[in-house]
Amino acid sequence: MAWAWTHITSYLVIFYCSLIGLSDLYRRVDSSSIGARHRHRPPMVIPLQFSSHNSSLRLSAENRRHLQQSQLPTHTPNARMRLYDDLLSNGYYTTRLWIGSPPQEFALIVDSGSTVTYVPCSTCEHCGKHQDPRFQPELSSTYRPLKCNPSCNCDDEGKQCIYERRYAEMSSSSGVLSEDIISFGNESELVPQHAVFGCENAETGDLYSQRADGIMGLGRGRLSIVDQLVDKGVISDSFSLCYGGMDVGGGAMVLGRISPPADMVFSHSDPFRSPYYNIELKELRVAGKPLKLSPKIFDGKHGTVLDSGTTYAYLPKDAFIAFRNAVMKEIHFLKQIHGPDPNYDDICFSGAGRDISELSKTFPEVDMVFSNGQKLSLSPENYLFRHTKVRGAYCLGIFQNGDSTTLLGGIVVRNTLVTYDRENDKIGFWKTNCSELWRTLQLPNASAPAPSVFQKNDTNFEMSPNLAPSGLPPNVLPGSFRIGFITFDMSISKNDSDVKSNVTELAVFIAHELEIDNSQVRLLNFTSEGNEYLIKLGIFPGQSANYISNTTALNIILRLKEHRLHLPERFGSYQLVEWNAEPEMNLCGW
Repeated sequence: MAWAWTHITSYLVIFYCSLIGLSDLYRRVDSSSIGARHRHRPPMVIPLQFSSHNSSLRLSAENRRHLQQSQLPTHTPNARMRLYDDLLSNGYYTTRLWIGSPPQEFALIVDSGSTVTYVPCSTCEHCGKHQDPRFQPELSSTYRPLKCNPSCNCDDEGKQCIYERRYAEMSSSSGVLSEDIISFGNESELVPQHAVFGCENAETGDLYSQRADGIMGLGRGRLSIVDQLVDKGVISDSFSLCYGGMDVGGGAMVLGRISPPADMVFSHSDPFRSPYYNIELKELRVAGKPLKLSPKIFDGKHGTVLDSGTTYAYLPKDAFIAFRNAVMKEIHFLKQIHGPDPNYDDICFSGAGRDISELSKTFPEVDMVFSNGQKLSLSPENYLFRHTKVRGAYCLGIFQNGDSTTLLGGIVVRNTLVTYDRENDKIGFWKTNCSELWRTLQLPNASAPAPSVFQKNDTNFEMSPNLAPSGLPPNVLPGSFRIGFITFDMSISKNDSDVKSNVTELAVFIAHELEIDNSQVRLLNFTSEGNEYLIKLGIFPGQSANYISNTTALNIILRLKEHRLHLPERFGSYQLVEWNAEPEMNLCGW
C-alpha cells in the first residue's frame, strides 16, 4: 500500500495547495487483499516544491501555537477511539466515526498523510459498495453544505464549496464540502463537534473498490479533522496511534494529548521540512552493528517520513542494500525462498516457525537511531510479514525506494504507541501491546456516551433511530431478561485441513472485532465435511460477572446480524449461520 507521489507544476494547482494543505497531493494506495497490495511497490517519488510563502507559513503556525498555549484550559478532553482491521490483511486500519443528527456510522481509513475526511453521499453517482450505507444528508437535521466563498473552490454554479482529489495511482474522490456534527464514540471524553467533511459524489480506482467507507484525514492542513478540533480549542495539538501486532490487528487512537510514558523515545519533527510528519533518522543498526551509511542518506528529498496510510517501509537504494545484506548475514542458516507473489522479487525465508513470539530468537533486532541519540528498537514483526503460502516463512517488509526519501509505513510501528506531538514539534515512540492498550488506556472524567451509542435507562434502553435493528426477536433484549451468554454458528470454506488448530486464533480476532476480552469467546463445537467447517462459538460474561449488559449484548448481536465481522483472508470465506441469546442462569445449575 505504498504511496505514489506526483509533481504538479501548474501555478493554479500550487495556489490551491496553499489553501488545502500540501499533503493531500500525496496518496497511499489502498487495497483490500494481500495480492492487491503487492502490486503497488515500490513507490515512485517525485517531490513537490515549496513556494516562497514558507516564511509566512512558519509565522502563522507559531502564532497559532502561541494562541493555543495561552487560551487552552489546563485540561482538554480526548477522543479515545478503537482501531479495526489489520495492516497487512486489509491494507489499512479503520476507526468508527458518526456523522449527523441522528448519527450515521462509518468505517474510515486512518490516514496521517491526508487532510480531508470524506464519506460517500447518498447522491453519489459513481461510488462503490462499501462497508456501511452511504451518508444521507436529508436525514440529518444539522447538515449543511458549505456555501461558495473566496477560500474554497466552487461548483460551476458558484453556490457550493467542492473538493476534488486525484491521485497518482489513478484513483479519485470528489464531492461537496459540508458541515455536520461528528461524534467519536462512547469511549471519548470529547463531546460531538461541528466539523467540515467531504460528501462524495464520485470516486474511482481503489477508493471505489475498497471495503472501507472513506478516509479520516489526520495530516497537516485546514481541513484535517485534527486541525479543525485544535482550532476550536477542544483538544490539544497532538494525537496518538497504536497499531496491533502481526496477525492480531486492531489497536487504539487518541485525538488530543496523553501523558507520555516515562520511557517513550522522541524524535524532532520539523513541520516545515516537508508537508508530512517526519523524523530525524540518522542511523540503522542490525544486531547492534551500525550500517556503514552516511547520516545524510536518510535526509534526502522529504527526509524520513512517517505515514500511517502506508503498509510497508521504503529505504533509499544504498540504505536498502546495506539493510538487506546485514539481515541476511544474521540469518544465513535459513533457507531463502520465493515470495507469495511471482510478480515480485520478495526476499523470503523459511524455517523460522509459526510462533511469532519466538521470531526474535531467529531474526535480529533492528535499531533506528535519531539525531538526538535516542533509539527505537524494532522487533522482527516491525520489518517482516508472514508468507501467505508457506507455513513458518517470512518476508522482508522493507523495500528499495525509487527516490531518496525514506518512507516508514505502519509495519515499522506495529505494537508501538506513536504520539504526534505537533505542539512541540516531536514524535514519540513507545513499545507496547497495542491490541491490549485499547482496554488498559484509561482516560479520566469520561463524559456521557456520544449520541451514536445506546443509552441505558433502568432495565430498558433506547436506540438511535438509525441503529434500530430490524427483525430481532422481540423477547431477546429490551429488559425482559439479562443475557447470560450468546452463541453463534459460523460456516467457513477453506482449502486447508489445519483449520481446527487455528480456531483459538480465530476466537482472538472475533473478540477484538466485538470489542470484548479474549477470554469471553470460547469454542463450543467443531465439525467438518470436506472443505466446509461449522464452528459454534459462545460469548460469555467478562471476569466475575454473571450476565452480559444489554448495551454490550445488543452491540454484539448487531455486529453478528449485520455481518460486520472482518476476519483475515487466511481464514477463508465465512458465513454466519445463526445466533442465539440465552438468559442469565444459575452457574451451579448450568
